[in-house]
Amino acid sequence: MRAELSLAAYDLVVEKGYDNVTLDDMAAAGGVSRSTFLRYFRTKDQAILVALKAYVQRMADALRARPGAEDDWPALRSAIESFVVPIYARNPAGAEALSRLALFTRTLSGAHLERADWRAPLTSALAERHGLSGPAPIGLEVKVAAALDCMALAVAHWIAADGETDLVDLLREGFAALSGGSSAGG
Repeated sequence: MRAELSLAAYDLVVEKGYDNVTLDDMAAAGGVSRSTFLRYFRTKDQAILVALKAYVQRMADALRARPGAEDDWPALRSAIESFVVPIYARNPAGAEALSRLALFTRTLSGAHLERADWRAPLTSALAERHGLSGPAPIGLEVKVAAALDCMALAVAHWIAADGETDLVDLLREGFAALSGGSSAGG
């Protein structure tokens, strides 16, 4: 229930903008009363952070679902795109505004940019793709960390360009550089 409420709140914030959404709006989007919503989340920020964790789990599931013979970089890129593309395609301006908020708002940025919560599920999923159990080898952790940094850098470049560039193109360009392919930067 908590994850579902947070995802409804997140979608509403992408659609209408963070400052245009109240806790009452978030509760209504989730189909619950304000008091019920407040049992799960004390703040709007907390609802957004829980939604981001739910999206990370979805990315991990998407990574597990990739073909076993696929190389790690394309699999990681596809998993990350499973998170980025639907939000970006549905409302680029809303996604840009929420990304700005996540990067530049103290409460969200500290937790959002702390990708340890993002790394563990993705590293576990990547290890499963390799048939491994137990602690993942450092090489897989490094790949996941690089993939998440690639996503963060693509978003940062997109925001710096005021949304005038294509976020998916930036993400793919970054992954091309990671995988040894050509990129504009060399």
